[in-house]
Amino acid sequence: MGVQATVSELGQLINGTLVTSGQSIPVVNPSSGEEFARCPAATVEMVDTAMAAAAAALPAWSARPEAERRAVIKAMADAIGANYATIEEITALEKGASSIALEALAAPWFGNHIAEQELRVDIIEDSAERTVKVVRAPFGVVAAIIPWNAPILILAEKVFSALLVGNTIVAKPSPFTPLATLFVAKIWKDLVPPGVVNILAGDDEVGKAMVAHPTTRLISFTGSIAAGRAIAAAAAPGLKNVLLELGGNDAAIVLDDVDPKKVAQRIFDSAFTGHGQVCAAIKRVYAHESVYQGLVDELAVIAHERAATMIPVTTKPQFDRVSELVTDALDHGGKAVAGGAPAEGSGYFYPPTIMTGVGPGVRVVDEEQFGPVLPVIPFSDVEWAIEQANATEYGLCGSVWTSDIAHGEQIAARLECGTAWVNQHTEIDPKIPFGGVKSSGIGRNNGQVGLDAYAELKTVIVYKDRERV
Repeated sequence: MGVQATVSELGQLINGTLVTSGQSIPVVNPSSGEEFARCPAATVEMVDTAMAAAAAALPAWSARPEAERRAVIKAMADAIGANYATIEEITALEKGASSIALEALAAPWFGNHIAEQELRVDIIEDSAERTVKVVRAPFGVVAAIIPWNAPILILAEKVFSALLVGNTIVAKPSPFTPLATLFVAKIWKDLVPPGVVNILAGDDEVGKAMVAHPTTRLISFTGSIAAGRAIAAAAAPGLKNVLLELGGNDAAIVLDDVDPKKVAQRIFDSAFTGHGQVCAAIKRVYAHESVYQGLVDELAVIAHERAATMIPVTTKPQFDRVSELVTDALDHGGKAVAGGAPAEGSGYFYPPTIMTGVGPGVRVVDEEQFGPVLPVIPFSDVEWAIEQANATEYGLCGSVWTSDIAHGEQIAARLECGTAWVNQHTEIDPKIPFGGVKSSGIGRNNGQVGLDAYAELKTVIVYKDRERV
């Protein structure tokens, strides 16, 4: 079935039914810069209906035996895997490259892991007098807002985590990449009880209505710091819980005991995975002056090779931002040893760009590029490099590259970030907690602490002496 035929069957998943409003939003193929489809759009009024459905479904879903909830999650994860080819086809058009659609392979992996994850009960005391324990209880209705860079994987992680604990959910994809998400809604429709999962595609007003809705008890958001701040402010009057995974400006510190030829490929792969449109990608490199030029040369060679097979930046605003940051760097004395200007022709193509001659105070260093640009900065004193890595409002990830593992671990411990690697950067794993510090977020996804982010930690105390009553 072609994409247009598939789109014609899509709608908002509300209370177990696919519904349409008669309204639509354009979806652009970044490879051409042209609209290729119209996506059914939700209205703000539909938010009320979806929230009411989620609230009505909550008691039965949270009371459902845990084994049954796990079975539903596994079926939903398997359905993504079984429909991978169609999801890949849609995603390739929405994001401009089928290679990024590998997230639809990761989603079943995450789903099956979450379905088997323990819902812990912490026993604090079990004496002759009483039992004291902490159980994981659902918050209630979760509002989940999904970014455009990995919509299927992040949708799956949020939905499956919420459902396992016993929550119900209303989710919304980015208006830049809504089609694959609505297709997933279609294949989930008959796998989950009505109202337990509701998915709406629409503009920012729909997202704002979800956040502000009085039924919402937890807001799970992945996206920019600016949007995260707005969500936190909107959640405050209702004292709603927030789980925010926001932007990053990840620093990699390369020490003087590495072989540039050995580390360059891994550093490049991290920085340019998804064409740099990954929150946990390396965004800036601090390289010791003794290995600096060798590393720059190796990165430039790889960048020139990759330019022939580059994928586009997914959105026009992000393409414009990348162009603006590189131009600003060049205006401030920077040099592009690879890339440095948009590719000719249609679409949002920007080649892998390695920048030198920049440092603190230049926007491409100080801000998150979220695109195919990597500034490389020399240092002579590792203390200065650590200071620079931490001199930012961001705090998502960081890494240290060295032959001295113990020394690398000592430096990694000093990086102000949620995840710090030694000789690695950018990896996802459903069992490893992930999130940021400072302005890069609140809370953690994945692992036990990620599951706990979707749970109220409820203390239950049972006195065993029947004579008390």
